[in-house]
Amino acid sequence: MLTVLVVLLLLCVLLYRRRWRRTGHAVLALTLLVFFGIGCGALPRWLSDSLQHGYEVNPSIAWAPRNAIVVLGAGTAVVEDRPLQPSFFVDGRLLRAAQLYGACKAAGKECHVVASGGDSQGHGEPEAVVYGRALRALGIPEADIALESRSMSTWQNAQFSRPILAGYAPQHIVLVTSGIHLRRSLLYFAHFGIVPQPVAGDWVNARREVAPDSWNFFLMDVSLHEYLGILRYHVYNLLGWNAPKAPPLAA
Repeated sequence: MLTVLVVLLLLCVLLYRRRWRRTGHAVLALTLLVFFGIGCGALPRWLSDSLQHGYEVNPSIAWAPRNAIVVLGAGTAVVEDRPLQPSFFVDGRLLRAAQLYGACKAAGKECHVVASGGDSQGHGEPEAVVYGRALRALGIPEADIALESRSMSTWQNAQFSRPILAGYAPQHIVLVTSGIHLRRSLLYFAHFGIVPQPVAGDWVNARREVAPDSWNFFLMDVSLHEYLGILRYHVYNLLGWNAPKAPPLAA
């Protein structure tokens, strides 16, 4: 959005130089309106709240005899010479997955956790491997963790998780990701015949501020990324650019 605002300002300069003052005033007013609408929280709150609406904080889960919990990746972080760490948006997802695994086991059911994510940032190690270490540290046995380490996007999270899930044949699937990421993830997973129960690992809110806040600009970009991903999916479907839809995953 900062790029868009800079372009609008440059357009204002061009309009004023050409002496199109009324149009320049209108574009400048629009630029200021968008800047303060984002920075003070109104626009990102509207978009992010719409993305997170409708998902329960603690949904009731009817565990089947055989279950799978799929955790989607959101990057890794480099910390000096130490092993890679889960990034900012991942810890909540991993903690939620561990909580769900514990609840499933407490109910006396079988459960596997699928960590999905490749090395999309070029850090030298797939996200899934980093998350696998964190999940083991949270008490999940290695035998109950499957790593999907090829995916470079949410679309590939769904695409490459399907063979793993098909091999395990769960009777119930839970998808764990950020609340703001759930809608797009569910859309992509459904395309590959996977209809999981959604569970948010974290939630975000815009800040109501008098002066513009950088967090609100970040959240605006994240929200627009989600909406554009949803729009792109539907456009690609119309143009026939998406892979053919997969049949429902058999339990």
